[in-house]
Amino acid sequence: MSDSSKSPEPSAATAAAASADTEPEPIKAIPLRRPGRWIAAAIILVLLGLFLWGAKTNPAYHWDTYTKYLLDKRIAQGALTTLELTVLAMLLGVLLGVVLAVMRLSPNPVLRSVAWVYLWIFRGTPVYVQLVFWGLFPSLYKTITVGVPFGPSFADFNVQDWRAPFVFAVIGLGLNEAAYMAEIVRAGVNSVGEGQREASTALGMSWSQTMRRTVLPQAMRVIIPPTGNELISMLKTTSLVTALPLTTDLYGRARDIYSVNFQPVPLLLVAATWYLAVTSILMVGQFYLERYYSRGSSRQLTGKQLRALASVRVAGEEGH
Repeated sequence: MSDSSKSPEPSAATAAAASADTEPEPIKAIPLRRPGRWIAAAIILVLLGLFLWGAKTNPAYHWDTYTKYLLDKRIAQGALTTLELTVLAMLLGVLLGVVLAVMRLSPNPVLRSVAWVYLWIFRGTPVYVQLVFWGLFPSLYKTITVGVPFGPSFADFNVQDWRAPFVFAVIGLGLNEAAYMAEIVRAGVNSVGEGQREASTALGMSWSQTMRRTVLPQAMRVIIPPTGNELISMLKTTSLVTALPLTTDLYGRARDIYSVNFQPVPLLLVAATWYLAVTSILMVGQFYLERYYSRGSSRQLTGKQLRALASVRVAGEEGH
């Protein structure tokens, strides 16, 4: 006879359910030991320390002169002139670059050809040579007349009265930058799918509304990063305005000072420090601008989105 007091053995279904309710133990991941990285980092730090110590103890650097002129008024004014050149030249380059990009995308073969020739000339010649040419512009043209060819003139501009060479530096840098901005804008517009334009047209949007509301907001994710790089590059390219010649920029001021005290090394370090400081600020602005226009382009959730998702899940569990 079977003993009825013994409890029946658990069925297979009950055991499976119990095992399903039991969560597996978390895996304890042990990172791999990589001694090569630590050795390489130690060697680099030692070499960097030796270089810094050698530069500090080397009297040829003239650190006292560096400290004296780092916050000099003339250097600060030169940095302000450099910023003015950068902003004005970039504005001219961006505006003209957008026009050239539209011409390149136009179905009109004449507009496409004119834009292509412009890009061919300004991208194919060194910017230093272009600035030298703009420095010689007042000797080539005394006045500029606007009017009907072989007819009446509407306005006459005396080139000799212009604020040269600052104006010509802005023109030279801006026209050169427009050739590069045109390709950046064209690449950004082409990165937006044709279906986006077709959908906007189906919704009754005009061409300008489609560009403003559909194409450009998506193209900015492609346009902003290289534009930020061009802005930083323009800041450093302003040092070439010595070709005009223009000596009121940051590098020009530093050069004027070391041509008097015959200590070029500390003055070049002063100019480099100012360039690095302004470039660092521009890089921070570029980072936040890129993050703003890249919203929604990545599947990775931000911290704010993760917190909102967690709160929704907790509320759902409490409701159950």
